[in-house]
Amino acid sequence: MAYVEASVRRRQLVAAARVALARDGVPGTSLRAVAAEAGVSLGTMQYVFPSKELLLRAVIEDVVDEIAEVLRGAADLGMGLEHAVRRALAGFWAELVVGRTDVQVMQYELTTYALRAAGQESLARWQYERYCAVVAEWCQRAAQEAGETCAVPFGRLARVIVASLDGLILQYVCDPNDARAREDLDATVDMIVSLAAVRRSAR
Repeated sequence: MAYVEASVRRRQLVAAARVALARDGVPGTSLRAVAAEAGVSLGTMQYVFPSKELLLRAVIEDVVDEIAEVLRGAADLGMGLEHAVRRALAGFWAELVVGRTDVQVMQYELTTYALRAAGQESLARWQYERYCAVVAEWCQRAAQEAGETCAVPFGRLARVIVASLDGLILQYVCDPNDARAREDLDATVDMIVSLAAVRRSAR
């Protein structure tokens, strides 16, 4: 087998894991199954990811990176927090929810698997800590670049955003009604903007 750089191999295996997880679910996905999906030996798989937990962490981090990329590209942060929230959540929905419900189901399964598997509870906590940290950092940057203040701590704002999107996504996965989802997302964004109560910083 030709030599493949470690970072490239890792990305290859994470991509294969995402395919297998979306298709077979978390409980039904093993290291052997991911190795087969990637076209590598089980030994190669275990060398990069010695355990399923480490592989799932890498998948979650890959999902978080994808979310962060969508947020970064969705809005001009210099135009303020409200603009950023409105543009980014619309972009997030269009790019990562519509037509990608299998990915969203996979993320929920990662959470429930970790909560049910003995000794894996910390994985679920870490998953949501990562989601919220990315959103909080992005919100804070949007406010700071526009010279604004937020009425609530950015960590709390991020938790509300993540929790709100979770609920909307779960309803959409169960009943993918695009018109209803768009209206509900708009209403949710209005509530988030109201909670933030953005003001210009005092000079």
